Amino acid sequence: MENKTITVFHNKMIEFIKVLIGKTLLVGLFFLFLFIYSKFGPSLPISVLTQTKGEPMVVTDTGKITVVPDIAKVTVGIEAEGQILKRVQDEVNLKSKNLIDSLKKLGIDEKDIKTTNYNVNPEYDYQSNPYKINGYRVTTSYEVKITNFETINDALTVATESGANIIGNISFEVNEKTKEEYTQKAREEAVKLAKEKAEGLAKASGITLGKIINVTESFGVDYPRPIMYAKEVSLDSSQPETADIQAGETEISVTVSLSYEIR
Repeated sequence: MENKTITVFHNKMIEFIKVLIGKTLLVGLFFLFLFIYSKFGPSLPISVLTQTKGEPMVVTDTGKITVVPDIAKVTVGIEAEGQILKRVQDEVNLKSKNLIDSLKKLGIDEKDIKTTNYNVNPEYDYQSNPYKINGYRVTTSYEVKITNFETINDALTVATESGANIIGNISFEVNEKTKEEYTQKAREEAVKLAKEKAEGLAKASGITLGKIINVTESFGVDYPRPIMYAKEVSLDSSQPETADIQAGETEISVTVSLSYEIR
């Protein structure tokens, strides 16, 4: 009788273990399939927004303001070459003086004419062995800041008439005072939009907003892209024609994040 009882118990244990192993195997296969699907299967269009209890609600928005640039920066330069360095330097210096004097006559302040480059490069005769210097090339460049846009074309014209044979990019900027003024306007707009968004979310979700406990911001200025006035003018080419130059608009943006307590 005792042996029979032990046998029955033994058989039930074997059946239980088989069932347990089977269920474990199924669970293991399920998670294996889930892993493979998540790794290699198509992504599901699921968007989840969660708000953990006790954490603040953060809303973000951007204010954008457009402003017309009030500063133009023009690059002009003089390049000359010759066999005697002193003569080449004297030629460049004389043309540079004429250039600066002509720009000042247009009402451009001397402090707004800045030297950005001065190079002296030897020219080599690569046919000889060893190489020998057979001349020199001298280049000087200026950045000219112009606040009266009506004189931009005149500045380019007198520059070439004064001997400038390098005309670079024309770029536009906003002065610091104007930029600060419009940055504040963009900031106020960003805060207004963020508050409206927070109030809309609270109303839709049935939560109550508390006080603002943190504010962060980031900002940027999207200046108009530089305009190519003309390519470098060769030493014996004729004066380029001036173009109709438009400053366009600059966008100043401020992005603000507001953190609210949740009641």
